Amino acid sequence: MQILNIAAYKFVALNELEALQAALRDAAQSRGLRGTVLLAEEGINLFLAAGSSDIHDFLAWLRNDVRFQDLEVKESWSMVQPFRKLLVKIKPEIIRMNHPAIQPATGRAPSVEAATLQRWLNSGQDDTGRPVVTLDTRNAFEVDVGSFRNAIDWRIAKFSDFPQALQDHRSELAGKTVVSFCTGGIRCEKAAILMREAGVTHVFQLDGGILKYFEVAGHRHFDGECFVFDQRRALDTALAPRVDVGVLSDSRPVRSVESC
Repeated sequence: MQILNIAAYKFVALNELEALQAALRDAAQSRGLRGTVLLAEEGINLFLAAGSSDIHDFLAWLRNDVRFQDLEVKESWSMVQPFRKLLVKIKPEIIRMNHPAIQPATGRAPSVEAATLQRWLNSGQDDTGRPVVTLDTRNAFEVDVGSFRNAIDWRIAKFSDFPQALQDHRSELAGKTVVSFCTGGIRCEKAAILMREAGVTHVFQLDGGILKYFEVAGHRHFDGECFVFDQRRALDTALAPRVDVGVLSDSRPVRSVESC
């Protein structure tokens, strides 16, 4: 495995986005990185890949910015580069929900670590004895590749459908501790904030998403693999690609990191 893949996001107030976009593009290009970086006033979201030394050099440069000093990164490896080019984009949101009242930079929803969720799922209840359910906030086609066993799946087609799905199904969550989850944490964080705003009081986000859970707990309570938005298509519980991207046709679509 020669290519280091990183996934990271942070909700933090950003300004002068065009200058930051140019600086990020120059820093990534000069180190040979490929992938996608999304910038918005609410924060940063990135999936990038390159050789290990180039990735770590880029991260050291990025963390010189006080706004990104504590950026948490999830790592995985592949045999070949899973991205065709580098994109650095400015967006209204780093993950589109179409619900502007949700501003995670002003405060996070409570989170639960992977080891704690594993323990809760072992017993079927949280530390207070309340029944625990997991809620998949990803798109239906991602869920079909793999998900937590018995997770709630509202079969949404895109993340901006989540607010309406919550309105339609909120009664299903009554009396339960709800743990929202997604690939790397960004969607389940916004979803958890929205649920708390809607009056779901016992809700947590899975810190670091499925990728962090795999790192800590492996396959326990999870069936299948985790869909990822690059040419690797899916990662197993060892964070290894399901297929060698070198055999994939260039004509196969790769969706934006915006959905991660």
